[in-house]
Amino acid sequence: MKQLLSLLVLLLCLSTSVAVAQEKVTVSGYVKDKATGEGLIGSSVSVQELPGTGVTTNEYGYYALTLPKGTYTLTFNYLGYITISRQVHLQSSTKLDTELEQNVTKLKEVEVVSRREDTNVKSMEMSTLKMQVAEIKNMPALLGEVDLVKAIQLLPGVQNAGEGTSGFYVRGGGVDQNLILLDEAPVYNASHLMGFFSVFNADAIKDVQLYKGGIPAQHGGRLSSLLDIRMKEGNNKNLEISGGIGTISSRLTVEAPIIKDKSSFIVSGRRTYADIFFGLSSDENVKDNKLYFYDLNTKLNYTLNEKNRLYVSGYFGRDVAATNDFKMNWGNATATVRWNHLFSDRLFSNTTFIFSDFDYALGSKEKESEFTWKSHIKDYGLKNDYTLFLNPRNQLRFGLHLTYHNFMPAEVKPGKFSYVNALKLNSTSALEGALYLSNEHQITDRLTLDYGLRLSSFTNMGPGKVYLYDENFDTPVDTVTYSRFEKIKSYGGLEPRFAAKYELNDASSIKASYNRTLQYLHLVSNSTSAMPFDVWIPSSTYVKPQKADQVAAGYFRNFQDNMFEGSVEVYYKWMDNQIDYKDYAEIFLNERLETELLRGSGEAYGAEFYLRKQKGLLTGWISYTLSKTERTVPGINNNKSYPLRYDRRHSGNLVLSYQFSPSINLGTNWTYATGGAITMPVGRYEYNGKTYPVYSERNGYRLPDYHRLDLSATYEKPRNEFKKYTSSWTLSIYNAYARKNAFSIYFRENEDDSSKTEAVKTYLFGIVPSLTYNFNF
Repeated sequence: MKQLLSLLVLLLCLSTSVAVAQEKVTVSGYVKDKATGEGLIGSSVSVQELPGTGVTTNEYGYYALTLPKGTYTLTFNYLGYITISRQVHLQSSTKLDTELEQNVTKLKEVEVVSRREDTNVKSMEMSTLKMQVAEIKNMPALLGEVDLVKAIQLLPGVQNAGEGTSGFYVRGGGVDQNLILLDEAPVYNASHLMGFFSVFNADAIKDVQLYKGGIPAQHGGRLSSLLDIRMKEGNNKNLEISGGIGTISSRLTVEAPIIKDKSSFIVSGRRTYADIFFGLSSDENVKDNKLYFYDLNTKLNYTLNEKNRLYVSGYFGRDVAATNDFKMNWGNATATVRWNHLFSDRLFSNTTFIFSDFDYALGSKEKESEFTWKSHIKDYGLKNDYTLFLNPRNQLRFGLHLTYHNFMPAEVKPGKFSYVNALKLNSTSALEGALYLSNEHQITDRLTLDYGLRLSSFTNMGPGKVYLYDENFDTPVDTVTYSRFEKIKSYGGLEPRFAAKYELNDASSIKASYNRTLQYLHLVSNSTSAMPFDVWIPSSTYVKPQKADQVAAGYFRNFQDNMFEGSVEVYYKWMDNQIDYKDYAEIFLNERLETELLRGSGEAYGAEFYLRKQKGLLTGWISYTLSKTERTVPGINNNKSYPLRYDRRHSGNLVLSYQFSPSINLGTNWTYATGGAITMPVGRYEYNGKTYPVYSERNGYRLPDYHRLDLSATYEKPRNEFKKYTSSWTLSIYNAYARKNAFSIYFRENEDDSSKTEAVKTYLFGIVPSLTYNFNF
């Protein structure tokens, strides 16, 4: 901590002295969309008279450039918008807000995306990919539900968790090793309908960015990736209403100014309606069944004055499933309050208060077996982040993060006449904190470095109890009880971050990065994707934090005036304190779960190839990933290394969108991956009249290869310049050639010969067509 504070003070002193000595002044402001007033993230602001001098806007569209006194021409550039230049006479610090207008052509030759044309080459970011919502909406969708997580699964280095699921794996990491943030609030389970859809309504989303490596110092807590999702702020110019009616759900979004150009709101809702059709059934056993999910996104922003802005946003979503005998529901709730403050033209701050709650409940309605089972994880957080624009060659970020976690793994309450016993697993809490400091430093016109340090800490606290075990670590011999907020166990560590970019020329660059990450929360699950009934547990007396170090390098090249962008990246990641389960582990409602867990090391490495066409009538990308992921855990697989279930040697994706005419857009996705690893029975034996299976090595076999083709066609009613109402129809075909991809494998006795065991593959989808009507006015 002392080192962080000392470096900060030094940099502040240097910036002050430089500013005084050279009589520099600052031009700053916001870059916004002219039609909606939304801040444009990552917009380029460059100085024509000083080649190589420029800056990009931050997460709120803010920029600052410190220059010697004089007259300059500033160029504002954002892909999909008309580039404009403005002359500014700088004799004192000046505020210059700018609005950019979308560049719309009759054939939509330019799509609106949240990035610069040459971001692939010029930006510091590597192992980082942005998805534009407009592009996601043109992709074929399962049952008409546009899903940004399924779109992310089509990017290089990302694997899906299984047929139809919304879980994802990044560069050899598990689903719990992905940090998912929605307006800076963590989302612990991003799935609807047991994983078939994600919780993110594309109509409410503004910006999506996935970090696979080179994770900025301000973020931590997960080993593999950061999925940073930002909600729309709401149109502060005009009332806008949009929505759609689909095969399984309908949605509606309303956004409008409260005070024009000063304050606005957005409310976006979505709900499925399968339960409505249950009510129409003549079967009494089906009539009262329930199966639906809903989402509600809300956001309000208010400009207090030139130096202060306030944002309040929330997400509320839930799944409900019930029959006459059984009921279950689960969902997320997040709330974020953010205050942007300008201490000066060059010092930008963001203070964020965060709440996140993931909970689930299930139970039986039968009188003799009636019970209710509840579980949750709740977060209360504070983030205080600063961006200091030292000068055009140095951009400093620093801040403090604090999060209070509350865990309730399971509580079972029986009914009045039930034979079920009451049970409450050991609840606990934890305090997680971090200090960070980083600097993006342009050494020369071609060489830029981004270096930083994150100091994280974690304290597991009561109320709770810790078992003391015998030498075999299976039988408790004593128990230590801790009161509320009493320290049980503490951990911490330094997490260095480093990235470098060297521009070979205007069209190509090479980049490299290194980052260390620590993860203090762990998901206890025996499924291949994050299910609603999985349990999150903290690092504790017996469960150490996970640690990962990753290095990556890549070559980045753009072609034909930035029409095409390509990259080749290689990476290597080594991981410690990786958790896996003993053979035949019992993790269901286990109060002494630590006795079923084993710890070891892991490694993941690979190469990713990516070619994208980002302009023209035909857009899209092709990607290929060659990778390997292994783990070595003493006590598993005879202490030999073994592949993880999501280890897939080869995977490739083709994503295309073609603007056939002003009214018709055609889209297609094709995806392929080698089969995931599984453990299979290879024999059996009898003992005392009972038959027991003999299994292969851990994950010693492979599922069949996975591949699927999706198609879509969108017809948009021709625009009338005198009418603001627009509408469209989208026809999607999921799994167009009816590939029977394995969802699961189970084993049973052969019906003709009971001495033989046979494997049976189950699959979920054949050809799945859907039709969606969308509107906007």
